[in-house]
Amino acid sequence: MSEDPVRAAASRPGVLSLNIKEKAALYASYMPFIKGGGIFIPTNKMYSLGDEVFMLLALLDDPARIAVSGNVVWVTPPGAHNNHQQGIGVQFSSNEAGNLARVKIENLLGGYLQSGRTTHTM
Repeated sequence: MSEDPVRAAASRPGVLSLNIKEKAALYASYMPFIKGGGIFIPTNKMYSLGDEVFMLLALLDDPARIAVSGNVVWVTPPGAHNNHQQGIGVQFSSNEAGNLARVKIENLLGGYLQSGRTTHTM
């Protein structure tokens, strides 16, 4: 009996690329309320909570990309309330790469973290 191809594809980690060029966009995407940090990634692809994904993040003017893995902890479906953008929130893995991503984003955001502006998730 062969494996269901849809289930097999869903069980393999996805690779997502996110290029954020503005501090306001980074603020709107960052999820500081997630243990270890996380980021919202706009996508039309369907994911489920707990799915593992691999991300390549390009942040502001830094030419170096951050490669980090994580798990889906947030899903904004199409047609969400208040016209929130469809996508997923990914909790950074608790390894060195995940910690590097969190620290780098928090350093880039600085005082923005205290802002009361709305984000893609909250």
